[in-house]
Amino acid sequence: MRTKSSHKKNINVVTLGCSKNLYDSEVLMGQLKANDKIVVHEDDRNADIVIINTCGFIGDAKEESINMILHYINEKEAGNIEKVFVTGCLSERYKPDLEKEIPDVDAYFGTQDLPNLLKVLGADYKKELVGERLITTPKHYAYLKISEGCDRSCSFCAIPLMRGGNISQPIELLVEESKKLAKKGVKELILIAQDLTYYGLDIYGKRRLADLLKELVKVDGIEWIRLHYAYPTGFPKDVIELMKNESKVCNYLDIPLQHINSDILKSMRRGHNRQVTESLLADFRNAIPDMTIRTTLIVGYPGETQEKFDELKDWVRETKFDRLGVFAYSHEEDTHAEKLEDDVPEEIKQARVATIMELQAGISFELNQKKVGCAFKCIFDRQEGGYYIGRTQYDSPDVDNEVLVDANKHYINIGKFINIEITEATDFDLIGKPV
Repeated sequence: MRTKSSHKKNINVVTLGCSKNLYDSEVLMGQLKANDKIVVHEDDRNADIVIINTCGFIGDAKEESINMILHYINEKEAGNIEKVFVTGCLSERYKPDLEKEIPDVDAYFGTQDLPNLLKVLGADYKKELVGERLITTPKHYAYLKISEGCDRSCSFCAIPLMRGGNISQPIELLVEESKKLAKKGVKELILIAQDLTYYGLDIYGKRRLADLLKELVKVDGIEWIRLHYAYPTGFPKDVIELMKNESKVCNYLDIPLQHINSDILKSMRRGHNRQVTESLLADFRNAIPDMTIRTTLIVGYPGETQEKFDELKDWVRETKFDRLGVFAYSHEEDTHAEKLEDDVPEEIKQARVATIMELQAGISFELNQKKVGCAFKCIFDRQEGGYYIGRTQYDSPDVDNEVLVDANKHYINIGKFINIEITEATDFDLIGKPV
């Protein structure tokens, strides 16, 4: 058991959930460091205080967050740490329930409570630090959150309840933040938001994602800009044109489509149907034939009959997405879909997830085989298990394919771009050698 002392407290920030949460943790850590606090990310060694940045997106994420809270409460009771604080989406949405069910947490904070959290930690919120963060990713890439919240009303999603409405960051602030990141060695910017395509409507009166990109590509040192979480309805076509003509903007788009059956899409309140979806995908591929499209789907949504699932499955087989993930639907409190009967049994939902992912594995294997013998510009993130692990412009960190180079045969500088010839391919990995 650790004895209490007067030494400067070590603060460990633990992040759960998506890259937007990671960005928030980096901002929190930047503020703490500026207040002369000792802060680390996901490192239990010598930690006195733990801050858990929770996720509340779906059932599995909530469970993971609660288990993490309970783990650190046990550590506190064992005397291994002194205090546990909880922030983030789960805390924003369920604070009264959490305070009742897990009262041993020292304090709960919501997604907009950063100044209050800092105050409890003996730190002051410094407004002049806007854009400053303590980067937790490898130093050559970083996330850039261009807006907070969401104005969409998708029936299954509780994000607006946890994050509020869309608030875009001004272009000049994002450019300044990008310049600071570039000076620190960042070469790849990954733009994130709940909906990139909505960017600018609230502060400029029109969609200005393309205008933002035009300014970001001017930043010296930034070589790749990647787009995450675009919404299909109202997609700004000028972004496609800019992506086609600007080499710094990766030919990559993460665009969650959720389903293809028009009745399901209508019930989901997505604002588009099968015809609109397929027309948009055709526009992408006609303009940029080598564009990599990543999407996510939801199976087991209320009313998803076997026939409607088969339509989805056939569409996935025909469309051949480069990257694809699947969620099993779960009821979320206070959402529109909660009023619907959750009529697809859990075992069928999980079977449908497995069916789509097995289908996608075959598609990915087929697409990867076509890359054997080709050379790609890659950036390398780390060395692990005897391999250097890198990515092409068509792959985002943690979620997409990786390029493996044998570290026993070749030497590669981490964080550097290098051309790699692909010699082998599996379902989700490419194996190659420097050209």
